[in-house]
Amino acid sequence: MNQRLHSGFVLILLLLIADGFLFAQHPENPFNDKSKVYRIYTFDIRENIAPPVWHVTKKALQTARDTAADLVIIQMNTYGGMLESADSIRTAILHSTVPVWVFIDNNAASAGALISIACDSIYMRPGGSIGAATVVDQAGEVVPDKYQSYMRSMMRSTAEAKGRDPKIAEGMVDPRIKIPGVSDSGQVITFTTSEAIKFGFAEGEAENLQDVLEVAGINDYKIIRHELKFTDRIIRFLINPVVSGILIMIIIGGLYFELQTPGIGFPIAASIVAAMLYFMPLYIEGIATHWEIIMFIAGVILIAVELFVLPGFGVAGISGIVLVVAGLAFGMVDIQNFETDSFPFRELLTSLFIVIIAAFVSLTLSFWISKKLFTTTTFGELALRKTQERDQGYTSASDDYMKMIGKEGIAKTVLRPAGKILIDDETYDATAESGFIEKGEPVKVVKYINAQLFVRKRI
Repeated sequence: MNQRLHSGFVLILLLLIADGFLFAQHPENPFNDKSKVYRIYTFDIRENIAPPVWHVTKKALQTARDTAADLVIIQMNTYGGMLESADSIRTAILHSTVPVWVFIDNNAASAGALISIACDSIYMRPGGSIGAATVVDQAGEVVPDKYQSYMRSMMRSTAEAKGRDPKIAEGMVDPRIKIPGVSDSGQVITFTTSEAIKFGFAEGEAENLQDVLEVAGINDYKIIRHELKFTDRIIRFLINPVVSGILIMIIIGGLYFELQTPGIGFPIAASIVAAMLYFMPLYIEGIATHWEIIMFIAGVILIAVELFVLPGFGVAGISGIVLVVAGLAFGMVDIQNFETDSFPFRELLTSLFIVIIAAFVSLTLSFWISKKLFTTTTFGELALRKTQERDQGYTSASDDYMKMIGKEGIAKTVLRPAGKILIDDETYDATAESGFIEKGEPVKVVKYINAQLFVRKRI
């Protein structure tokens, strides 16, 4: 009997040793080394999910990896934002070699829920919430089901990757999904802190970052907060959709004013600088690529060719406008590939909307400013003269103009395509029939249409 007890004791002891060995090989808590000071890298997501947030996340994860951080903790409080930016953040977290946790400091709604579910662990403040990931448009209206389907798929696959219930994650998008004991009311799922812990969508409750580490059993640590460099702050500022819209207005307005004035001056310089500020940060961040910038430049060239070389306004001009708008719109969107399932249609429509609205506002303001500048005496020489003298080219249209067809003179100003010509010591308004004519070049009147003389270079 004693021998059996002794054998049983030895067997139990061996099992305990083996179990301890296995636990050492596969510990449930990877931060249980009491002799180590853990490096905790942290950054905030406390605004709408947009390109600036993606910029911060990418930099933070890269720095955490480069500095051998043991853990990254995101401190989050957001109501959501752009799906495309959220998807980029989600993907970066899933591929991170450093564990990523999130502390939800009140809200992780919509895109914030997607990002949170991608993290290895979720901790929430008492009274916090996570969920409500239905895709909506700028007006808050639910978008068509094809967009909801893509969001459902992302939520489901992200939850599966992190060992969370994919059906619940899908129910955060689709109110039609009913899960007994979780949601049977026909509403999208939104968890409180206690509910998220109960159904496996959060690991614990905490009041602050230090409390998160204490609840997780990490006692010896050093917190490193992510700090943006000056250049990062500039890039973050420039890729903000509002700032991008303003830069588009300057680009369009500069081109408009340059076309209204002879020579090359401030308007085109402002347009070029705005275009550089628009595309450069997007290119640095990998959002805009070579072909989008080339598309924009090609569009500007086609518009210039149409205005200065070809008569009228036709295919080249229209193609140029399309390319300019497309280059600006595509430049805002991070397009990884052109596959239908993953193509960011919604984000492209949003950027196209921004470009069109900015262009419309810019042209409207340009027309208004032009009218104010050239119809007031406040700006001296910019204003129209009250007395329009004949020797300055202010003559009334009459049948005498028909007799001028065939007459020769010189260009008094640059005709680009409109300007002034000098015939028999008289100044007339005229338009170049094609291309543009430099000041002082000989010209010949070829026709008179709608009270306007048309000339061409005399060979």
